[in-house]
Amino acid sequence: MSAFDALVRPALVRIGAPDSGYDPHGDQFWGTGFFIAPGWVLTCAHVVAEGGGEVWRKEPAVGITWQDGRRTRRSIGTVVLALPRPEDPDTRPEPWGFPDVALVRVPGTDKASCVLLSEQPPARTTEVGLHGWSRETGELGIRQVHGRLSGVDARALVTEGVLPVEGCSGGPVVDDLQGAVIGFNKGRWSDHGALVPLTALRRLHDAPGGRLWAEALRDHDRHHLDHYLKSLEDGSDWTRAQKTLGGPQPLSPSLRTRLRGQLAALPPPINPGEIMDVVDRVKAWIRNTTAPDAFEDDPRTWSEGAALLYGLRAPGRSEPGDPGLDAVLLYAAHVLRRVSERSGGLGDATAFRDWLVYLAADAGPFLRREIDDLIGSGVADVRERRARADVLLEIDTPRWDRRYPWRVKLLRDGHMVTPLHGDDRGVERAELRSTLRGPLAEALRLGDNGPYLASVEAVLPRELFDEPLDTWRLEPPQDPDEEWGTATLGQRRVVVIRDARRHGRPPSPEWRERWAAGERGPLRAVPLRAEVPGAGPDAHTPRIRKESWAKTYERLREAQGGTVPVYCGPVGSGDGLMAMNAALAAGHPLALWRTGAHDHTDCAAFHVEADWMLADARTAQGLGEPVRSLRALVPERADLAWAESIAVLYDPPDRPPAAGRLEAPPLLGEDL
Repeated sequence: MSAFDALVRPALVRIGAPDSGYDPHGDQFWGTGFFIAPGWVLTCAHVVAEGGGEVWRKEPAVGITWQDGRRTRRSIGTVVLALPRPEDPDTRPEPWGFPDVALVRVPGTDKASCVLLSEQPPARTTEVGLHGWSRETGELGIRQVHGRLSGVDARALVTEGVLPVEGCSGGPVVDDLQGAVIGFNKGRWSDHGALVPLTALRRLHDAPGGRLWAEALRDHDRHHLDHYLKSLEDGSDWTRAQKTLGGPQPLSPSLRTRLRGQLAALPPPINPGEIMDVVDRVKAWIRNTTAPDAFEDDPRTWSEGAALLYGLRAPGRSEPGDPGLDAVLLYAAHVLRRVSERSGGLGDATAFRDWLVYLAADAGPFLRREIDDLIGSGVADVRERRARADVLLEIDTPRWDRRYPWRVKLLRDGHMVTPLHGDDRGVERAELRSTLRGPLAEALRLGDNGPYLASVEAVLPRELFDEPLDTWRLEPPQDPDEEWGTATLGQRRVVVIRDARRHGRPPSPEWRERWAAGERGPLRAVPLRAEVPGAGPDAHTPRIRKESWAKTYERLREAQGGTVPVYCGPVGSGDGLMAMNAALAAGHPLALWRTGAHDHTDCAAFHVEADWMLADARTAQGLGEPVRSLRALVPERADLAWAESIAVLYDPPDRPPAAGRLEAPPLLGEDL
């Protein structure tokens, strides 16, 4: 028996039909669930699927039986999140894929007991307890078995020699060494138990309605702080029970509970990049270095960000105090600074600030000064606020069967690169949008820093220069009935194109010189193609003669610094590609063109607007935002329809990526 069995039992719920699911024999018993916060029950998707199509249509169709002290309570819940959801609500898939999870909203359960969710992944061979309702021995009742994990990966926890009892699907799995829930029962696989780790549930954030998962996590943290403050007996709540565990811990259980609860009471972060920007700053201060970590994380709550810093120590730091505590205190101070700037003041967080100042009093003088500057006098953190990173999308020329290798990276400060996702085998051109939508959306979440949005730099072979990246929609709907995203990539962000071919060799002197001129400004337009009059079949019949590559190259080579080639047509093939090749050979790092067909009737308006944009931008750095603003106006301005197809070449010579073929990168998260 584990010391935590008594804490798990009151949080367990029976799941069944809402009308007749509470008979003493459990004839309508579907499976197990557990409260993670008042009003929120976690279980398996295949358990609630017993209710049929009503469940997936978000109807109150899930019966919940739970204990309120010595009284049995009955409620009806609604499934608000599930992964994976069945394609056909009235057809049950077999087998049910991972993570096989459902989040059920259960009103009227404010007094429910709740489990404590772990912030850390389990050790590979930790002791675990499997809990749930079962009628395997005849009478329907609560069962638990204890054993060890035999394997851990991103998708599943595996037990050997201990199996979930039939009916326990959806019940919690407790790490007896951590004193917290690390996953839930899914079922059996051969002679092994198949358990779903909490880490796999991060995918819920990106599902339709994913904001509800973050809300449930914040409610969980607030509940456990409130319960800890009201509980008086040792072992009567999860936090006090954790204090009885042996072995070193990065932070004391009471400190973790207070920190998580108070962070959860703050306004939530805008995006993961805002959290990671704070984590970056804390690590830089503690380690006295600006070098980024080799791997990225994808936190969605302030508490998840704090957990990334547990146990962080600064080698050689001589000042007194626990360096692990230093990191989380400094992190909390940065968070308080962020939310106070956003809301115009600390408001209800004044007590949180006073608590941090009190804890920092026993730390070293440098940390005390840093925290006071952040949430006291307010003079620290003066570095210009901007996006945490930009996103590099690299697509290489096809290798086999016209398949394009690709890679998605973060680019920080123009020179530090972090690979996230990639596929060296490549995909066909028609599959680029569907394949890259997820990796790009994830990278942008990590690159954004609150309201400051990451730009997209697409390093492409020239044949893809007309690929309409700016029209892609990446954001998933928040409800199943919504369309994909309301704004296109190019309406919301600066999207620019860079040339993959010339990054395969050292930059030419012309390229460097023209970039330096573009940085100084001013910018002025020059035609990418300049068609010239010539003789027809006879001397009296004029015709337009196309400019040759050599003439185009010579004209663009002699153009003054700061000139930007402009073309009212596509450049990925035909005459446009020939002219673009000449411009790039002449060292031009900037260009504007139309990605649509050649037969535009509004080219005059396009050229006039291009002249204005270049004059307003003045320098290369100012060019992307005016184009984005024009794209954003297209839905409301019929006279700006041409702006939807405008593309920008923005190609600095010394900005990564490095030369060479794409290599298989380290991946973030699960399989692509």
